[in-house]
Amino acid sequence: MEPLNKLTADGACRTVFSNDVSFASFYNAAIFEGKQIIHPERLVRYENDISFLINDSKRAEDKKRRRDIVVKSDINGIYCLLGIEHQSSIDETMVIRCGIYEMLEYLKQAENKEYKRLVPQIIVVLYTGPKKWNGPLKLSDYFEIP
Repeated sequence: MEPLNKLTADGACRTVFSNDVSFASFYNAAIFEGKQIIHPERLVRYENDISFLINDSKRAEDKKRRRDIVVKSDINGIYCLLGIEHQSSIDETMVIRCGIYEMLEYLKQAENKEYKRLVPQIIVVLYTGPKKWNGPLKLSDYFEIP
C-alpha cells in the first residue's frame, strides 16, 4: 500500500514555517534564546528567487538559487531578512551556499536604488538528517590558518 501523503522533508519544513507563529517561535528560540523579538504579525513573505550567470572562458552556466523560506521583519525597528534553509542530508558546502544566497541578495539590493542601505540577513540552517552534522558550521572551518 502506498502512503497517502508523499510530503517530503523539505515540503514539511516549508509547510510548518509558512505559519507565521511557527516561524516566529522557531526564530525566537533558535536565535534569541526564547526572547520574543520576532513577532508573527510583523512577518512579510519575501520573494527569494535569485538567478545569476557564471561566465568564464571554460564554461557558461545559468544558476538559479532559491532559499527555502525567507521573510522580512523588523528587529527592534531595523528591517531584516530572516531565512530558514532546511537540510535533510549533510552538505559540506552549506556554509558557502548560504554565503552565496546572502551575497546575491546584497548585490540585488545594491543595484536597486530603492534601498539606501543594505537590509541585514540572518539564515538558520535546520538539519533533520539521521546522522550528527559533521560538516563545517562557519566559513573559517574551511580554512587552515595558523
